[in-house]
Amino acid sequence: MTVLLVSGSTRAGSTNTALLRTAAAMDPQRTRLYDGLAALPAFNPDDDVEPLPPAVADLRGALAAADALLICTPEYAGALPGAFKNLLDWTVGGAEMPGLPTGWINAAGVAAPTGGAGAHTELATVLGYVQARVVPAACRRVPLSRAQVGDDGLIDDPAVRAEIRAALDALGGFAP
Repeated sequence: MTVLLVSGSTRAGSTNTALLRTAAAMDPQRTRLYDGLAALPAFNPDDDVEPLPPAVADLRGALAAADALLICTPEYAGALPGAFKNLLDWTVGGAEMPGLPTGWINAAGVAAPTGGAGAHTELATVLGYVQARVVPAACRRVPLSRAQVGDDGLIDDPAVRAEIRAALDALGGFAP
């Protein structure tokens, strides 16, 4: 079983990416961290034909090889970050998302005005549109601060790790 881990952030010091790096380090046999977000071209329906742009083919290949998907995305200007929405747009024309067990972790810090609610509302809409199988037990709020990320880019906090483990286990229970 493989859980594809996708961060919605392109920021080098992203707490969202750190959370998913931690998930990958905790369970390297069952996880794969997708790192192609910044390389995706802007979505254009005219380009959603074979042969696909290489970065899009890599994304769809990673999704096709996954048994489940775990997303951790920030909120930007009250919605999904543009680069991540672009990634989701590229999934609409593919056949990889329908039925794919999917969860997300909201890592918005405690000082975030809405706790990332705008991004996750939009994410739920798009995941519904592409017919992903959202696993409620794998959708969690785990507020993080940059101070919780170690010099190695990982999170050692046992409570955070327990939430990550619970999300991964919930996805594992629904994957084929």
